[in-house]
This record gives sequence, C-alpha cells and structure tokens, in this order.
Amino acid sequence: MIRAAYLADEGFEAEMAEELRRAGRSIGQWHGRLALSPEEPVPCAWALDTWTEPLELPAPSIAAAAGALRAIQRNWSLYPAAQFRRAALIEARLPPVKARPLVFPEPAPAAPLGAWTLLAADRVLASPAKTSPFVNGQPRFVEDREGPPSRAYLKLWEALTRVGRVPAAGETCLDLGAAPGGWTWALARLGARVVAVDKAPLEPAVAALPNVSVRQESAFGLDPLREAPVDWLFSDVVCYPERLLGLVRRWLDAGRARHVLCTIKFQGPTDHDTAAAFAAIPGGALFHGAHNRHELTFCRLSPCAGAV
Repeated sequence: MIRAAYLADEGFEAEMAEELRRAGRSIGQWHGRLALSPEEPVPCAWALDTWTEPLELPAPSIAAAAGALRAIQRNWSLYPAAQFRRAALIEARLPPVKARPLVFPEPAPAAPLGAWTLLAADRVLASPAKTSPFVNGQPRFVEDREGPPSRAYLKLWEALTRVGRVPAAGETCLDLGAAPGGWTWALARLGARVVAVDKAPLEPAVAALPNVSVRQESAFGLDPLREAPVDWLFSDVVCYPERLLGLVRRWLDAGRARHVLCTIKFQGPTDHDTAAAFAAIPGGALFHGAHNRHELTFCRLSPCAGAV
C-alpha cells in the first residue's frame, strides 16, 4: 500500500532518498522522480512536493479514470512519468488548471489542488492533498530580464511566496553576501530599506538605489550584539553549511533579527547532519525550491508573522 509519495527535483533524487532514510521512511519503488513509500508521510526538505493522501484507483478506460478523479474533487495536476499519451487523454477530460506565471509579490494559489499519475495503463495514483499549491511543486514567475544583476532573485521570490510573507515597505533588511545584488534589488523593489553586506562590490545600479546602503565587509565579521535590530536577516552567502549554521544561531540568540531567510549551499557532498540541525531550530522551516540548485532554503518567521 502506498501511504506517501515524494517528488524530487531533477538531479536531487539521491538527496531526497537519504533524507527519507534518516527519517525512517523506506521507498517501495520509484515512479520517475516520484518516490512511493509504504509509511505515513513526514516533512521532507528535498521534496518539491509531497502527496499526503495517495489513493490507487482503477482506470479501465480513459473516461473511467477521469470520472474517478472528478468524483473526488475538481482541481488536479498531472505528474507524467509513464503512459504519456494515455495520461494526456485523461488530463484533457479534467477541468483545466490555470498554472499561469505569478507576478511577484502575488500570493500563491489558494484553491485546493490534487496530484495524480498513471502507474500503469489501468491504474491511477491520485492524492487529493499535497504540500505544494503549485503544479509539481514548481512555481513560475513573470521574470524581470533587465533590472536584476543575476537570476538569484527568483529563488528569493519563490521562498517568500512559499512562506507567505514579504518585507513591507519601510522594514529593514540586512542582506549578507549580497554581491552582485540580486536579492538586494528584489528587496529594494518592495520598498524595504536594505543594508547590503559583502566584501565584493555590488552592481553599481543596485548600489545606487535610494533605499540601499552598502557595507563592504565580511558578513561573518558582524557581531549581532553590536548591530541595530533588523526586521529581516537574509543570506545567500557562499560558505560551508556548518559555518552558516553558526552565523544564524548567533543572530537568533542575540534576538537582533525578527525574521531569518537564508540559502544553505552544499559544496561537494550534501551535509545532511547540518541540514538536520537547521530543521531542528524551533519555528524554522527547511525546503528545496524549484529555483534552488544544490542548496536548501531555511526560513524562520517570528511568532504570528506568517506560516510556511
């Protein structure tokens, strides 16, 4: 019996499998990038999406398969991994799901969305509930190809959309490891006051923004107890995960940042122990976004500030 299904991003199946193993969950079989487990679902940072209520449905015909899905609920998204032509014909009989690109900071879709796939020509796996509001856990945005100095802003947009909160106009953001300035640019566009910290210079157009100030120094040289409190602490700095964990703990222990959002970059093998230490921080959330590479995003919002 399948009790949970975890969808990995392409190329990160091994990371997800190891995380599940450490959580005491087995994988009965793989269906493309979908790991099918006989145990109850658990939080899984490396999963783009987790199917939490999987059901196996008979599909003796295309009409029967579509009818069975429609009898459960209206909105369904297809994960195609086999029987592609038959799956497309079933999908065509279901109400269309409008997965249009979001205009940031537009919120994530709120309508319930299930997921399904064809395990065989006559067998559907469907879950009316899943952890991501996006089709296959992959949000799309209307991109800005002129303003930002890099595409790093997309993973920040995705993370903020996922946690359901963005910096408000006038809030103070400390952006550690800011160069060349993709995150600083994105935060400044929201009207926040941004202090960008990096030993490397920012893109001149970003540094010149009226609500941006630049400190050309090391992010790790800052003593939180000597810094003014900030509303948001951001970090996309390149460093070993264990060093970032120490930095985040110092800021949290000092109580100088209301909200923290950072990228944990893995250099070489994935440091699962440090990832687990981040996941254990009270009130925090750890996830792999569709715009992340070999990295995870950690976020901790202050109480009553939002939900992941």
